[in-house]
Amino acid sequence: MACYLVTGGAGFIGSHLADALLADGHRVRILDDLSSGRRANLPAAADFVEGDVRDPEMIERLIADAAGVYHLAAIASVERSREAWLATHTVNLTGQVTVLEAVRRARHGRIPVVYASSAAVYGDNAHLPLSETEPGAPLTAYGADKLGCELHARIGAIVHGLATIGLRFFNVYGPRQDPGSPYSGVVSIFCRRLARGEPLDIYGDGNQERDFIYVGDVVGLLVKAMGAAAAGAEIYNVCTGRGTSVRSLAQALGAVRGAEPTLRYLPARAGDIARSIGDPRRAQARYGWTAETPLSAGLARTFAAIAGDIGVAA
Repeated sequence: MACYLVTGGAGFIGSHLADALLADGHRVRILDDLSSGRRANLPAAADFVEGDVRDPEMIERLIADAAGVYHLAAIASVERSREAWLATHTVNLTGQVTVLEAVRRARHGRIPVVYASSAAVYGDNAHLPLSETEPGAPLTAYGADKLGCELHARIGAIVHGLATIGLRFFNVYGPRQDPGSPYSGVVSIFCRRLARGEPLDIYGDGNQERDFIYVGDVVGLLVKAMGAAAAGAEIYNVCTGRGTSVRSLAQALGAVRGAEPTLRYLPARAGDIARSIGDPRRAQARYGWTAETPLSAGLARTFAAIAGDIGVAA
């Protein structure tokens, strides 16, 4: 039975990962400052420490007996990175370097780190589907910090022999994604508004395409990646390879709800990328992994969970 540290483990993806690790018989230690994570997400069997991922002494203590680190703590919001540039930068990039430095000091760096990167590193790239060989060209501070995380992981491998795997998450959705935040993903926001009988806001014509991937499939790759981590700095897309327009997403959720949604069209947002679709083949070849959850099934689970949270029958 191994012990794993999950930073950001009270959050959306981190809490699902913690559940999966515990179900596999592992010990789980969670570090979270609860700025966006929720105590309600914490598994009872996990050891929880409320703290800051930028605290090097704390990280060193928490990984003293760890077999691996899942580094998911971040301010995962493009909008927040615009509004609070320095504050988000120190969490997203300094936090990553803090974890890597702690690992370097611990047991001669022999602790693998699987960390969250993002499709935001690609920026507005028309070479679809996006493969890991495409150059990073972020358009936001959040994307720049995630690309910086990958570069520091590479330096960690070259200079210190660290074993890291960066996973470029595309549009992850599922239960526990907070629909009440203006920085939440479109799926959770749509689910909440639909459950309340409110119109769904479509910016522009709604033809923007995204690669939506269910959180359970993401967790499956996180687990596989840790089991195969070796010295180096590997990077993988976490995606389905299929694009869904925002308008089609709204219609699919209407089908889940059994009622045609009311769509409210608003002016297009400046800088909104038209299409973001990833190529999952590298992860498929390396880990034998594929995103198995159909969009309709994932949306049904997500809608049921969010509707239940606000006391509405799904």
